[in-house]
Amino acid sequence: MVGGTINQNGTVNIRATAIGEDSVLAQIIRMVEQAQGSKLPIQALVDKVTLWFVPAVMFLSALTFIVWLIFGPDPALTFGLINAVAVLIIACPCAMGLATPTSIMVGTGRGAELGVLFRKGEALQMLQDVSVVAVDKTGTLTEGKPTLTDFQVQQGFEKEQVLRMVASVEAKSEHPIALAIVQAAEQQSIQLLPITDFEAMTGLGIQANVAGQVIHIGADRYMQQLGLDVTPFEQDALRLGQEGKTPLYVSIDQQLAAIIAVADPIKETTHAAIAALHQLGLKVAMITGDNRHTAQAIAAKLNIDQVVAEVLPEGKVDAVRQLQEQYGRVAFVGDGINDAPALAQSDVGLAIGTGTDVAIEAAEVVLMSGSLQGVPTAIALSKATISNIRQNLAWAFIYNVALIPIAAGVLYPAFGILLSPIFAAGAMALSSVFVLGNALRLKYFKV
Repeated sequence: MVGGTINQNGTVNIRATAIGEDSVLAQIIRMVEQAQGSKLPIQALVDKVTLWFVPAVMFLSALTFIVWLIFGPDPALTFGLINAVAVLIIACPCAMGLATPTSIMVGTGRGAELGVLFRKGEALQMLQDVSVVAVDKTGTLTEGKPTLTDFQVQQGFEKEQVLRMVASVEAKSEHPIALAIVQAAEQQSIQLLPITDFEAMTGLGIQANVAGQVIHIGADRYMQQLGLDVTPFEQDALRLGQEGKTPLYVSIDQQLAAIIAVADPIKETTHAAIAALHQLGLKVAMITGDNRHTAQAIAAKLNIDQVVAEVLPEGKVDAVRQLQEQYGRVAFVGDGINDAPALAQSDVGLAIGTGTDVAIEAAEVVLMSGSLQGVPTAIALSKATISNIRQNLAWAFIYNVALIPIAAGVLYPAFGILLSPIFAAGAMALSSVFVLGNALRLKYFKV
């Protein structure tokens, strides 16, 4: 049932599977709160500066009091106390303390508005240093809803019967490609057959027994493992790959029977997202289990810089590690269960919000829209937030350091000017107001 549906006739029985605190909205709120309350690595620098800054200010305040007491005009004690207090007030590191957390709160809040959820605050800083964005293909670059486009059989095999057997086996699989084949059989009103001994080999293919015959369905590497020669379909496979289609092979009783091709349409937002990543000065790599011809064809359409093809699920971690060794920090974008290890291995993992819960749990950033456009948005927001933090810190530190001598009375001998503690308090507050105002500019961030 769709939200907002009106039941005009009959009754509806409803079972609550999750209460309010377990709803998607509640989870989003918790993730944003956790990110806003976390400390970024840059905060460690602030803590170190503050560790030395506060004792230094205390020392300067005491020194100010002593200098005025010894060398100041009458009443020297009064002048010494007033100026020492002015130094303490104006150098209060309130603005330094506010510089990082205010920018984090506004930045992560703005990200949530744009459909980018930072599950971990550190990702907000690490994303700005990413050199390469590695992406999974199926469900990330593409819709994840492939359709059967080609079905060609060898001589000696009947097309409808082979499709019947293949669809019967694929009906037991949960893979999107399997669904495409089953749907094609249903559209032709083909009746499926009972199967036994079904087994799925992750990243290779599947096998089963249909009507006493052993069926194997999978990629060319799977056929090669079975000792089958796929040369008869070599030209067809090359053509299909150049068209951006994924070819699969079928063997019946250890005889190569057919080649199947499925096409997964590219998301409308993918081209613009990759162009935006290039504008940010980043390289884009695609990691996929597809054969090399198909992967290269899709990469050419999307202007992807580097392709790692024919990768088994466990090989994605090695592929990410190699990219890290070659380029430095790597962000990985995925949506499936088999993407979780790669998401964890990458410096920053970004999960498509429409993907699996396992992928979302393994990632530091969740793209709620399901669009790859969220990746350049997240990276640009990261750069803007860290830049905002640096502006705040620079202002807070320089402002305080510059006004300490004035509060100490350095202008008095030449101009007779002293800074009252009242004005020192106002100047200190102004520094905090500036930091807050600068952080709030992130509310108007646009890609």
